[in-house]
Amino acid sequence: MPLTSRPLRKLGFLTIGLFDEHDPGRGHESTLEIIELGERLGFDSAWLRHRHLQYGISSPVAVMAAASQRTRRIELGTAVIPLGWENPLRLAEDLATVDVLSGGRINPGVSVGPPMHYDRVKEALYPDTADVEDFSYQRVRRLLDLVRGGRASDFDGTEGFEVFSHRVQPHSPGLGRRLWYGGASLGSARWAGEHGMNFLTSSVVKAAGEEAGGHDFAAIQASQIRAFRERHPDGDAARVSQGLVVIPTDSATPEQRARYEAYAAERLPRTATPQGPARLLFAPDLVGTSEEIAERLRAHAGFREVDEVAFALPFAFGHEDYVQILTDIAGRLGPALGWSPAG
Repeated sequence: MPLTSRPLRKLGFLTIGLFDEHDPGRGHESTLEIIELGERLGFDSAWLRHRHLQYGISSPVAVMAAASQRTRRIELGTAVIPLGWENPLRLAEDLATVDVLSGGRINPGVSVGPPMHYDRVKEALYPDTADVEDFSYQRVRRLLDLVRGGRASDFDGTEGFEVFSHRVQPHSPGLGRRLWYGGASLGSARWAGEHGMNFLTSSVVKAAGEEAGGHDFAAIQASQIRAFRERHPDGDAARVSQGLVVIPTDSATPEQRARYEAYAAERLPRTATPQGPARLLFAPDLVGTSEEIAERLRAHAGFREVDEVAFALPFAFGHEDYVQILTDIAGRLGPALGWSPAG
C-alpha cells in the first residue's frame, strides 16, 4: 500500500440528474447547466448516473449528446449503464455516434447483471426472450468487440445503391480504450483488468470473504484496485476512478451545512456492517471543510491507489447546492489534493 496518496491528476463529478415528473425539462436543463459549470470550473470530467423507471436520467447517452454540443473540453461519462437493459449492438452505435459528435470525449461506464426488479419489468423489456437473456459478462464482451471494430455482420459491400459495412458505423477508434467497468467485487475488478477495460469504483463494495480487509471499506476497495491492475495489460498505469460522496462546506450557508450534515448522519448507520444478501458495504459520506475532507482522503487506502476521481453529488439536493459544492471542490478541495484545473 502506498504510504502517501498520488497527486490528483483528474477531477470529475457524478450526478443523477433528478427531475420533477410534471416538469422534466427543467431538471434536464439543470443537469446540462451543471455540466457547463463543471467545464468553466476546470473539471476534467462529468459523469451521469443511470436510472430506469425513476425520476433520474434514463437515457444518459442522449444527455451526453446534448452536453457535447454545449461544451468543448470536458469529458462525459456514464456511471454506469446497466447492460441488462441494452442491446450491445445498438448501444455500440449510439456510443460511437456521440463520441464522434463530442470529438472523442465520452467515457462509457457499464455493468452487468439482471435489471433491477426484473420480474416486474421483463414482460415490457423482453416479452419473448425474458427467460433466455444472458446477463453475464458476455454482454460486456459483445459491446467491447463491437465498439473496438469487431464484425457485426457477415456482409460488407454494395447492394444496389446502398453501401454496407461489416462493423459498427461510425467507428470511433479511440472509444475502445475509454470503456469502463463499474464493479464492486474482487471478481469484477479482475475481469475488467483481464479485458483491458478501465475500472470505476464507487462508495459501495461487496464485503465477500475473499477480499482482504474484512469490513474495512477502504481496505477492500484498495485490494480490488490492486487486483484489477495485476490483471490489466497496462499494470500500474491502468486507469481507476474513485467515486465517493464528497460535500465540502467552505462556502456553504449555515442552512446548507446543517442540511448536508443531517443527510450524511441519516445515511451513516448503513456503513457499520454489510447490508443485504449481497453483503454491500457503504462508505461514509465526507462532509466538512475542504482541508478536513482532504485529510480524510489522504488517509483512505482506496484513495491512495488512484490519481483520478469522480466525486458523487448527493441525490437529494438542489441546483444551488450543487453549484456551491462543485465550486468548493474545484476551488479548494481539488487543489488541496494536488490537482490543477484544466484550461
